[in-house]
Amino acid sequence: MRLLYNILFPVLFLLAAPFYCWKLVRRGNWRAGFAQRFGAYGELTEQLKNQRVIWLHAVSVGEANLAVQLVERLQAADSESVYVVSTTTTTGMGVLQRRLQAGVSAVYYPIDWLPFVKRAFKALNPAAVVLVEAEIWPNLFWEAETRSVPMTLVNARLSERSFRGYQRFGLLFRPLFQSLCAAGVHHETDARRLESLGTRPEVISVTGNLKFDGAPGGILSDCDVRGILHQLNVPAAAPVLVAGSTFEGEELLMAELLPRWRKVAPDLFLVIVPRHFERGAAVQEQLRSAGWKVARRTELNKAPSQPDVLLVDSTGELTAFYEMATLVFVGKSLTAQGGQNPIEPAALGRPMVFGPFMQNFRAVVLELLQAEAARQVQDEVDLAETVEFLMENPTEREALGKAAQSVVEANKGATQRTADMLGQSLRALN
Repeated sequence: MRLLYNILFPVLFLLAAPFYCWKLVRRGNWRAGFAQRFGAYGELTEQLKNQRVIWLHAVSVGEANLAVQLVERLQAADSESVYVVSTTTTTGMGVLQRRLQAGVSAVYYPIDWLPFVKRAFKALNPAAVVLVEAEIWPNLFWEAETRSVPMTLVNARLSERSFRGYQRFGLLFRPLFQSLCAAGVHHETDARRLESLGTRPEVISVTGNLKFDGAPGGILSDCDVRGILHQLNVPAAAPVLVAGSTFEGEELLMAELLPRWRKVAPDLFLVIVPRHFERGAAVQEQLRSAGWKVARRTELNKAPSQPDVLLVDSTGELTAFYEMATLVFVGKSLTAQGGQNPIEPAALGRPMVFGPFMQNFRAVVLELLQAEAARQVQDEVDLAETVEFLMENPTEREALGKAAQSVVEANKGATQRTADMLGQSLRALN
């Protein structure tokens, strides 16, 4: 299987290379750390010599934030180890560079071809590898096994879709799951699925969801949302509807419903934050073609005097806009499947609405709905009516926000439980 994978992977990667390179360039700052994607870490290799290195991998922004809070907890209990956190995306790297403490290195994860992964292991020489969420790269597992480096999975959540996928390719993935020395999962359902995929039951712990601990209760960004809204001539008392982490089709839908909502809230202002900031220009053109006056966060100096919509095409500022929201719509839940993180607005006490496709956060959504801490809509008509109702009823909005905050508070503690689990595994290295 290893031989077949390493024969097929470079062939498939070469076929996908034009798209891969285009995506890197589109997201910007692609030259920085480019050699690291091939397992070359330069001066860092020398700095890590004779150190006990713990390598954490966090694929993108959400996982990177979780890795930061986990490293902080681990450092407090183990000052002897040195930590390296890898990520796959430029946005994830931005989070790590902003938030990691001095002495913790941020690097790009290498392309999962054996020569590059071998080079990365040789350069970093980790004593242990920790995967933040189920980011399963075969060569990472195989090389760790070859070098007798323990592999740990934390904050694991296995959706029905991913679970079926791993089962379908069990010949490849089952030995990887069997090799885990520890695994922290969200819920018992995840534990059962992980066990059925081959993970030994004695190494699985239900530690909870790190995102409940990582969700900020206040603004972390330097973004001055009030100042931006003032600059755009939005009345100080105007209600603000923030559509966060939206996907294709959701932006235009929100704008099309704005006139109806303004019948009950005349000053309502719409803020749209696409999940992928590089879509900013395309979304702006789409909305403008539909007749809307649009301001872009990165081009405020070119904004119309009284825009209908603010398009936030920047990174790291979603939380700041959530903080100022009268109401939140959670994206990738109406026209795309999977859903985005509802914990962030919940932690801020913001009333929220999301669509029917929230599979990636199924357990969280169930808790929110059971606590009457959010509203789930089934389609465009339901969305229009629900937002209209909530804009007319501030008491209902306040109740939703308070209930959401209570759900977050009740689920905190996963970071410490995960750190304890990792600490036990790391002590076994001594």
